[in-house]
Amino acid sequence: IMDLNRASRYLSYLLRHHPEAAGITLDAHGWADVDQLLAGMKKHRITRAQLEEIVAADQKQRYAFDERRTKIRANQGHSIAVDVELREGEPPARLWHGSAKRFAASIEVQGLLPQSRLYVHLSTDVQTARKVGARHGEPIVYEIDCAAMRRDAYVFYLSQNGVWLIKQVPYRYMKEVQER
Repeated sequence: IMDLNRASRYLSYLLRHHPEAAGITLDAHGWADVDQLLAGMKKHRITRAQLEEIVAADQKQRYAFDERRTKIRANQGHSIAVDVELREGEPPARLWHGSAKRFAASIEVQGLLPQSRLYVHLSTDVQTARKVGARHGEPIVYEIDCAAMRRDAYVFYLSQNGVWLIKQVPYRYMKEVQER
């Protein structure tokens, strides 16, 4: 019986970073042909029904089908250049970003950079940011002054699954959230 969790992680790997690993290509907007994807997922073979289940059950809503359900894409988190047709948005006054404490010195110098991804991901609450940071080690959470960034003409995007994205966050707009 296929572990859908592992299949979901592999799907994320393919649709965000390495479509060539399944012998597929993504179009300019990150869409992949569902039949080609299923045929190319040799490492974690799944059925169309299992793919539908992964997409529907994913709590973070990482994936989307097109209207005809013949194409699929990751909603954000790509390290390859695709235009997922993000919509520019007016963020709340404050958002949060979680990282690992071992990166703090670098962050104080460079601010937040997308690293291997196309955008920096920002969370709408401290708890989510802390969970994200904990995936990389001992977590550190920063509060981002989005109101000031907007006044200074920074552009924010809202992904289809509700994650706020930005090209970078200079350190002057950040402050460390102390543990409560």
